[in-house]
Amino acid sequence: MTTRARRLVGSIVFILAALVVIVALTVWLALSGSKARLDGALTVSGPAAAIELSRDAQGTLTVEGRDRRDVAWGLGFAHAQERYFQMDLMRRVAAGELAALVGPAAIDTDRGHRVHRLRAVAERAYGQLPADQRGLLDAYRDGVNAGLAGLQVRPWEYLLLRAKPEPWRSEDSLLVVAAMYLDLNGDGRNERERRFAQMRAALPGPVVDMLLSPDGRWEAPLQGATAPAPTLPPASVFDLRSNVVAAMPGAPVGETVHPGSNNFAVAGKHTGNGAAIVANDMHLGLRVPNIWFRARMRYPDPSAPGGTRDLNGVTLPGTPTLVAGSNGQIAWAFTNSYGDWLDWVRVQRDPADATRYRTVDGWAGIEAHDEIIAVHGGAAQTLRVEDTRWGPIMGKDADGTPLALAWIAQLPRAYNLRLSEMEQVSDVHTALDLAPRIGIPPQNFVVGDAQGHIGWTLAGNTVPLRAGYDPSLPADWSLPDTGWIDFAPPSAYPRVEDPADGRLWTANNRTVGDQALALLGNGGHDLGARAQQIRDDLRARERFEPADLLAVQLDDRAVFLTRWQQLLQTTLAASDDAHLRQLRELTAHWSDRAGVDSVDYRLVREFRQHVRDAVLAPFVARVKARFPDFSWGDTGTAEAAVWAMLQAKPANLLDPRYANWDALLTASAKQVADDFAGKPGGMAAQTWGDANLAHIVHPLSAALPRALAAYLDMPAEPLPGDRDMPRVQAPSFGASERFGIVPGHEDISYLHMPGGQSDHPLSPFHGAGHDAWVAGKPTPLLPGPTVHRLKLKPRHPEHSARP
Repeated sequence: MTTRARRLVGSIVFILAALVVIVALTVWLALSGSKARLDGALTVSGPAAAIELSRDAQGTLTVEGRDRRDVAWGLGFAHAQERYFQMDLMRRVAAGELAALVGPAAIDTDRGHRVHRLRAVAERAYGQLPADQRGLLDAYRDGVNAGLAGLQVRPWEYLLLRAKPEPWRSEDSLLVVAAMYLDLNGDGRNERERRFAQMRAALPGPVVDMLLSPDGRWEAPLQGATAPAPTLPPASVFDLRSNVVAAMPGAPVGETVHPGSNNFAVAGKHTGNGAAIVANDMHLGLRVPNIWFRARMRYPDPSAPGGTRDLNGVTLPGTPTLVAGSNGQIAWAFTNSYGDWLDWVRVQRDPADATRYRTVDGWAGIEAHDEIIAVHGGAAQTLRVEDTRWGPIMGKDADGTPLALAWIAQLPRAYNLRLSEMEQVSDVHTALDLAPRIGIPPQNFVVGDAQGHIGWTLAGNTVPLRAGYDPSLPADWSLPDTGWIDFAPPSAYPRVEDPADGRLWTANNRTVGDQALALLGNGGHDLGARAQQIRDDLRARERFEPADLLAVQLDDRAVFLTRWQQLLQTTLAASDDAHLRQLRELTAHWSDRAGVDSVDYRLVREFRQHVRDAVLAPFVARVKARFPDFSWGDTGTAEAAVWAMLQAKPANLLDPRYANWDALLTASAKQVADDFAGKPGGMAAQTWGDANLAHIVHPLSAALPRALAAYLDMPAEPLPGDRDMPRVQAPSFGASERFGIVPGHEDISYLHMPGGQSDHPLSPFHGAGHDAWVAGKPTPLLPGPTVHRLKLKPRHPEHSARP
C-alpha cells in the first residue's frame, strides 16, 4: 500500500471514529438531558409556598410542603421527571390511545379498550367530583406539566419513538385508575362468564357444576363455612365412553395467573409494642420501572402526631394519593377482591329496526359512536361502538344473541379521590367506615392502627345490588325487576373488626360466605391454598416482629403440591421403565419448596399440570366441538373436580384414550420424564430456577439491541416461589412491593420493591433496591439520609396563596 493510500485509509478511519464519538456523545447528551433534576433550586409557578423534594440513596422521594395541595404539586413534578412515560402509557392504555404513540402494534389493544370509552367516563367523573378533590387533581396536574417542562430534553422513550409527550390533564389521573380497573377486572372483557355460558350450552349442568366447584379443602375464608366436595355425575347423566368426540385437543388446557396480592395483619396483643402490624405484597405484572413509586409526604396537620402529617408508602405515578402505607396512626393494604363486577346482558334488537333494543321501559335507541383510533406512522382507524343503557355491545351469547357488558368501571361513580381521606384517619373503626366510599376497583382492605386494632372490609364504592338473574350467566335485563337495581350502601358491606384471635389475611380468595358472598359475587376467586398457608403461618406464632411477617411473605413451601408428590410416588411405585424410575428417585425426597435449586418441585409441578390437562381435555374438547373459540383460560383451576375424579376413578368421566385412571397417571408421568430426559443435563439438571428466570424488562427494550437493552432491564436471575404459596413468583409476575408496617413505629417497618424508582438508565435510582427484593432482604420504610435536595420556589407566592 502506498503512503498516500495509507494516509487515505487513516483519514477514513479517523473520520469514522470521530463520527462514532459524535453520535455517542449526542446520544449521551440527549439521555443526560432527560434525567430528573435532583439538586439545587428552581423557581416555578403554581405552589403557594416553597416545596422541598429530597431523595435518599435508594431514590425514595420525600415531598415537604405547606399543605396537601402543594405536596400534590410537588409529587406530580417528581412523578413527571422520573416516570412520565409510564404515566402516559397507563392513561393511553385505558383510553385506547396507545397506537397514537407506539404505532400499529397497539391497534388491537386500542380497539379492545376504546369500546369502553373510558376517557369520556373519566371526563364525566372529574366533572362530578367535589371541589376539594378537583383541586387536588388540578394541583397534581400542574406539577406534572411543570416537571415535564422542566426537563432539558423530553423523556428518552419519546426520542426513541420520535414522538412528543402530550400535556397531562386532570382527568388523566382518573384514567390511570381506569387502567387499574382493566388490570384487575380481566381487561374489561368478562371472558370467564362467556365461557361459562358456552360450557352450560355444551355440557350437562351437573358436569359444569362439578368442573367449576370451589375446593373447600384449600379455602380459608374470614367468614362463612368452606365449600362442600364436588358431586361427580353418574354415567346416567354423562358418560365420556358413550359420548366420544373424535378430535381430541393436543394443546394444554392451561391455567391463567391472575393479578392478585397478599395482605394480612396481626393485632397489638401479639406484638411487643402494642401496635398492629400490617403486611402487603401486591402481585402484578413486573416491569422496569416498577409500577409503584416510593414516597414520603409531609405537611402541617394539627390532627397528626406532632402536628405534621407524615405519609410513607407507595404512590402510583399519575395519581396524587398514597395508595398503600402509613399515615403515622394507621397502616393499610390492599388485595384484589375478585368479586363479580361485570355482567353480560342479552340485547334483544327490534326485528323491524336493528338500531333499537328492548328495555323494561320499551324500545330504546342504540347509541352509535365512531371512535377514531390514531396510529403513529399509519392511517387512523374507525371503531363503531354500539352503546346500550347497560354498556357497549361486545359479544354474542351461546345462541348468537348480542351481549352488552355491564361493568362498574364504565360508571363515573366508580371514580373519586376519597382514598386521600385515609391520610387523616386515626383509627381502624373510622378507616373501615371510609373504605366502602372510595372510588377504586373493589379491593380487600386490611388496616391496623397504633392502638393495636385491626380490621377488614371491602374498599370500593360500586358494588351492584342484583335482582332477578344468575350473575354468572348472560341475562335479559329488559324483564321487570332484573339487573342492577342499585348499589350497596356502606352499611351492607361485610367487615371484620378486631377478630378474637388477632389475625387477618386475604389472598384473592373467597373471604365471606352466605349473604355476603351473594352480594360480592365470585369473579374468579383464587383457589385458597395461598391464603390458607398465610393463615397457618400466622397461627403458628403468638408473638410477632416485622421480620416475622416478611418471613410469611417469603414462604415458598409447596404445601399445595405435597399431595401431588405423594400421588406421583404411588403412581411410579412398581414401574420398571428407566425414565420413570429416575423420575421416582428424583421426587422421592420432597424438598417441599419452590427453591431455585429444586428439581423435585419442578418435576412434581409438571406432573400435576399434565394430569390436570389429561383429565380436563375431553370436557374441553366437547365444548370446543360446539364453540371453536372456547378455551379453559381463566374459568378456574378445577382442582376440586380433578382431585375428586382421581380419588374416585369413575369410568364414565375418564377420557376413552386411557384404559383406566392408573394409565392416565402413568402416561402423564411418562410425558414428564420423556420431556425432561431430552433436555441438557437430563432430568436431574432441571431446576425450578431454570424455569423461573426473571424477565423484568422495560416496555421498549425489545426495540433496542440486546447490548443496550441490558442497561434497561433487570438481570435474568432465577427466582424462588410460584403460585399457590405466599411467595408468588413467575418470570414477569409477582410481588410488586412487600411491606410490613407498624403504625406509629415506622422506624422499624420495612418496604422493598423490584425494578427501582426511575425509568432512566443513567439515573442513580434505576434498579435501586432491586437486589434486596430478589434476596428478600428488608429495606427501611423510612427514607435514609438525604443525598439529593431540590427546592421549588414559587414565582408569585402572593398570587398562589390559599386560605
